Amino acid sequence: MHDKLDDRALDRLFRTARTRNAWTEQAVTEQQLRDLYDLVKLGPTSGNSCPARFVWIRSAEGKHRLAALAAPTNAPKILEAPVTVIVGYDLDFAEQLPKLFPSRGKDMQAYYSDPLVAQSTAFRNGSLQGGYLIIAARALGLDCGPMSGFSNEAVDSEFFANTRIKSNFICSVGYGSTENLFPRNPRLTFEEAGRFA
Repeated sequence: MHDKLDDRALDRLFRTARTRNAWTEQAVTEQQLRDLYDLVKLGPTSGNSCPARFVWIRSAEGKHRLAALAAPTNAPKILEAPVTVIVGYDLDFAEQLPKLFPSRGKDMQAYYSDPLVAQSTAFRNGSLQGGYLIIAARALGLDCGPMSGFSNEAVDSEFFANTRIKSNFICSVGYGSTENLFPRNPRLTFEEAGRFA
C-alpha cells in the first residue's frame, strides 16, 4: 500500500505530463468521464465537504457557448477539445454534509452558515478537487489543458444561473497533440519555494 509509484507512473502524472493546447480527434466517452469522477471524488476535502461541481461540455452547442465567454487564445482550445469541464464550487455545499459526514454533518452545518467560512471552504476545497481532476485524468491516460482565461461572471450566468455555484477554472480533457506544445518553463527550487521551521 505504501510502495512508491514507478518512474513510468511518476512521469505520466508529473515529470513528462504537459498542459495541452491542441487535441487529436480521438473521442472521450461518457464512461471515461464517469471513471474520472469516481477517482476525483475520493480525494480528501475538509470535513468531506466535496464542494466542487462539474459541467462536462461535450456538445458542439455547449462548446460554442463556453468558447464565446473565453479569451480569444482559449476559445479554439475549447472548440477543438473533445471535452472541456467547468470546475465550479457550490457555496451551498453544507446542505450535503448530513449525507457526506453522517456522524457529524448535521452539526457542522451551523459552522458553514457563516458566508465567509462557506466561501473560503468551498473555494479552497473545490480547487483541491480541480487538482485531483488533473491528476486523475493523467492517471487514466488522458491529457489536460487547464485554463483561467474566461469571464467567471459570464460563465456563472450562462451555466450556473439560479444556483449558488461559482466557476473556478476550466479544463479541457482528451488526447493531446504536440501542436502548439511550448517548452516547459522553469520551476522554483525547493529552497526558493519553501523552508524548514
